[in-house]
Amino acid sequence: MEETIGVTGTDVPHIPQQRGDALLDTAVRYVEERHWDVLPGTWLEPADDGAERCSCAAPDCPAPGAHPARPDWAAQATGSASVARRLWGKQPRAAILLPTGRAFDVLDVSEAAGCLALARMERMAVPLGPIICTPDRRMLFLVLAGAAPKVPDLVRRLGMPPQSLDLVARGEDDCVVAPPTRIGSRGAAQWARRPTATNRWLPDVAELISPLVYACGREAAESRGH
Repeated sequence: MEETIGVTGTDVPHIPQQRGDALLDTAVRYVEERHWDVLPGTWLEPADDGAERCSCAAPDCPAPGAHPARPDWAAQATGSASVARRLWGKQPRAAILLPTGRAFDVLDVSEAAGCLALARMERMAVPLGPIICTPDRRMLFLVLAGAAPKVPDLVRRLGMPPQSLDLVARGEDDCVVAPPTRIGSRGAAQWARRPTATNRWLPDVAELISPLVYACGREAAESRGH
């Protein structure tokens, strides 16, 4: 199983298979080592044509095997390792979802903007938390909880209208997919920056917002230019 916690380095690991034991073990480690709430989501099931389909059975599911399985998902999320073992014991292939607005919020940008912003942050020696890459070509920057309501005003202070940028702040009543969960045939969520002892303390949104707004603004300008 590819290590995801307690390992140094910024390289993106090899995409792991969605094995039940890996998902259960990883969900428990998120709870025990990071004190994150976890939520079992949907899962992938074999279809008659040899492909895989989401357990929700929706033919046009936008996130096959990687979304909440029930409308009351927020109440099902747990910060208990024993409860996590029981939940994934019932369905070992369930996606690992991480509720936002609890231990952390997430700044969700395109992969292109995220890579540009990350390069600027590294040059500026900005403290960073864990960062997730999704197979939908999104980058998710973990920041201190409470960030989402602040983002629109922070963006305006930098001279940009929030609605003009592809920058989504995820806070209360939302969740994100966690490695090594697979999203249909698209691939698996992976760590661009893995959770380690050195990034246990998450950055404040104010520390990341300027490079992210710059990168998203540049991406929006290039899009308009085309």
